[in-house]
Amino acid sequence: MAIRHWPQSEQPREKLLRFGVHSLSDAELVALVFGSGTVGSDAVALARDLLAQVGSLRGLFSADRAACCRLRGVGLARWCRLQASLEVARRHYREPLRARPTLDAPRHTAEFLVAQLRDRPYEVFCCLHLDSRHRLIAFDELFRGTIDGASVHPREVVRQALAHNAAAVILAHNHPSGVAEASQADELITRRLRDALALMDIRVLDHLIVGDGACLSFAERGLL
Repeated sequence: MAIRHWPQSEQPREKLLRFGVHSLSDAELVALVFGSGTVGSDAVALARDLLAQVGSLRGLFSADRAACCRLRGVGLARWCRLQASLEVARRHYREPLRARPTLDAPRHTAEFLVAQLRDRPYEVFCCLHLDSRHRLIAFDELFRGTIDGASVHPREVVRQALAHNAAAVILAHNHPSGVAEASQADELITRRLRDALALMDIRVLDHLIVGDGACLSFAERGLL
């Protein structure tokens, strides 16, 4: 039976309007993102089946294109809908960061960075450029790597910081393995970047490593 023929109290859109978005199940939320089902399967049934296959919402939204499109009933168009929804959420988290008076403590950026980087299947090296009062000027994804590393070039980091007229920066990258621990290579590149930026009177306030829902702060660990 098509969803439009269900009792109104059970239709995902009507439930959202009447009781709020928090009343919806994971499958109902995915059904609204998809907008329709497939032949012989309504959108909620399709979403429920997909979540059972991948194990969770996170598994569905973080699946790469090839893996996602192999799931029955997804296809390229629905994968694009999932990716667009995820990017909307990431950008939503960016906006409050710009309104913060200062960003001089790890707790001010940890939640934002987890939302931006946690489920990336590859390593991304980012930089938050700050003014002299530690207010955000720009958030840049500077380098993209593979599942276990990204090449970071100090000259490009310095060039971007100067282009933004930054007085300070916060460095960040993710570990797709989910382990938020600093390697020797992480410590080495942090020292190289700190020293290179210091020549331009630009301070490195912190370097944050994003793991599986958690952040490691170089500043808090005394590694800067």
